Amino acid sequence: MSTAKLTIVLSGMIAGDPYQGGATWAVLQYLLGFRRLGHDVYFIEPLQEGALRPGSPLQRSASATYFRQVAAAFGLEGKAALLRSGTRETAGLSYHGLQAVCRRADVLVNISGMLTDPELIDPIPVRAYLDLDPAFVQLWHVVQGIDMRFAGHTHFVTIGQAIGRPGCPVPTCGLSWITTPQPMVLDQWPLAGPIVHDALTTIGNWRGYGSIEYQGLFYGQKAHSLRPLLDLPSRTREKFLLALAIHPAETTDLAGLAANGWGLLDPGQVADTPSRYRQFIQGSKAEFGIAKSGYVASRCGWFSDRSLGYLASGRPVLAQETGFSRFLPVGEGLFAFETADHVLAAIDALNRDYPRHARAARALVEEYFDSDQVLPRLLEKLGGTP
Repeated sequence: MSTAKLTIVLSGMIAGDPYQGGATWAVLQYLLGFRRLGHDVYFIEPLQEGALRPGSPLQRSASATYFRQVAAAFGLEGKAALLRSGTRETAGLSYHGLQAVCRRADVLVNISGMLTDPELIDPIPVRAYLDLDPAFVQLWHVVQGIDMRFAGHTHFVTIGQAIGRPGCPVPTCGLSWITTPQPMVLDQWPLAGPIVHDALTTIGNWRGYGSIEYQGLFYGQKAHSLRPLLDLPSRTREKFLLALAIHPAETTDLAGLAANGWGLLDPGQVADTPSRYRQFIQGSKAEFGIAKSGYVASRCGWFSDRSLGYLASGRPVLAQETGFSRFLPVGEGLFAFETADHVLAAIDALNRDYPRHARAARALVEEYFDSDQVLPRLLEKLGGTP
């Protein structure tokens, strides 16, 4: 694919589940990264009917309000549209405007295949399906027979670096997957200032969705990953502060977390917008990055875009092993763990020379995840014959 200026359409979710700062950043890294390279970038988010309250007009919905806030904060006005699925009703760029953009577009990057409108998709010659949830996407298709909207795409891209490689049991669904690291727009994530939360922190959901069994392996959620480590705070003087969305009905887990000294915060209070999400990460000492047990079981090489925010900020990361150490250096700035003993050893190493690990954290992102390097390579890989 030519390195000349392209018209790129990106589709994904920002406002379908509004006020999720981390999920918003996952999309923004691509939008802002492509824009930094000089491409003409547009964003389309299809909004399912169920995301609106019954009878709620799109323009006055919470989704549209959040969408407009994000667009204004990042200079996306006139380049973005929230599209009510199955209709031509939009907030932002008009449907007619979207049609004009898509007729001249060179590339569609379609996160989870969200955009399905043939009038918008069909004119675009390169249509890349982007998988940000490796293992689960493929297993939902194979095990549960869910339509993951693969049809209509010319290329298939995943951030699961081991998908399709030996040692990763995840089915490929008969597709040839292009693997890519996530992009980080580094000027949006400068080195952080003083530590505010003298603790290992993270942000996430206790449960995201249903678990899956496949060929004798259980692919579960963060709840399943953290339970075996429940007594960890009692084994170290280090503090743990988790901004976890956990339902009040999870009484057994909540009691266990409290009894074992885990500090809990409401992510809706500290990470509901991109700016507050970034502020919380940058105020942390380091990340204790728990992965969904499905990522751990699959050894798919998934690595969290949230963890990249910590690393880019010069905040070291202790991340649960998902096979990512096959592709990234560990031991300085980034530690991979499988057991509580691994976590304790990483904490000791971190505290022996925190400044060295903070420098290594930033250097790792600059070498492996800089959007100025990652996205041109991705576009080059999309240059093959569809």
